[in-house]
Amino acid sequence: MATVKRLKLKAPFVSLLKGLLVVICILLAIFFYYSYQISIFTDLGYSKEASKFILFNGLKEYVIPLGENKTLNAAFESTDYKKEYLEKYQNIKYFNQDKFINNVNALIKRGYSNSNINMIFAHGNSDDVSEFAKREKIKYIEEFFSIPYAKLKNYDRYIAYADETGEDEETTVLIVNLDLDKEQYVDAVEVSEFSTTMLVNKHRKLGEDFVPDDLSIIDEEYASEEGLQASKIAINAFIRMYKDAKKEGYDIYINSAYRSYKDQVETCEVYRNLYGDNYVKNYVAQPGFSEHQTGLSFDVASKNSKVFANSKEYEWMLENSYKYGFIHRFPKKYASITGFNPEPWHFRYVGKKVAKYIYENKISFEEYYATFLDN
Repeated sequence: MATVKRLKLKAPFVSLLKGLLVVICILLAIFFYYSYQISIFTDLGYSKEASKFILFNGLKEYVIPLGENKTLNAAFESTDYKKEYLEKYQNIKYFNQDKFINNVNALIKRGYSNSNINMIFAHGNSDDVSEFAKREKIKYIEEFFSIPYAKLKNYDRYIAYADETGEDEETTVLIVNLDLDKEQYVDAVEVSEFSTTMLVNKHRKLGEDFVPDDLSIIDEEYASEEGLQASKIAINAFIRMYKDAKKEGYDIYINSAYRSYKDQVETCEVYRNLYGDNYVKNYVAQPGFSEHQTGLSFDVASKNSKVFANSKEYEWMLENSYKYGFIHRFPKKYASITGFNPEPWHFRYVGKKVAKYIYENKISFEEYYATFLDN
């Protein structure tokens, strides 16, 4: 039987191997130690990048009592971090914006308090804040920005309008946000996305090719003529309203609905030839600026009266149309905001929730839009 010859390692090699094992063990211990330390902060809600920053900058004892803080996390991740602003960062609300920490630094440097900085970020996007931070510190920032829907980018216009008119801050913010401080039909915002709460008026226009997503034919039972079209959701709501009104002895129908851009061009020409430019200016929207192009607006008529404003159907609509998602779009009392003289026949579908709020709070659609929808 053959004997197995044992391999005998030389002493220097054995010492080297032992040394290597010791180094490996030390490195593993260090790795697991730092992995554990980092996990402390990731468990608190910090990113791995921020956690490493905390650990390697000796901020462990500072951060642990605070717990999760999104602004600190952003600061620790950012190349714009400034050690001297550490305590400021922790009391500033986090906003998911580009250049967030850079803008925070700029506002701190301007001398704004934490609450002021929070207010500034709440009223604009990253570019708005960057531009605002370039101006000298505003002493009474709450004057306009305590109003939730005020916009940083409109600050100079707020000042100009308030100085010119003497209006209070809330009225000023509303008017400027709706562009009512500008000339009608000039520098208008283009609206491209269809929705039941889209706003189209003399400052917000539709393109020539805009067509409602759900344009459908209105059954002639509910309309003054064959072939009228509108948004399907508005048609269905009108049918429900029509049937309920009929049960109560009221007869309504749709006299005018969707009009394309081209249709509106022709409508303007017809009224211009009949009544002149001044009538068109006050009562007929320019092409692209008509709500009828949205497919959500109806001119409603009565089967019992030639003058809708004098009909019992008109009174019924004023009291009940909101239950079906419609609002009386151009009442006399809102003419200065809507830009249109009274149109008793013009009703607009906005959905039940919005219509109910507008009805109960007695406000215009423009006011609702500026307060809740114009982000």
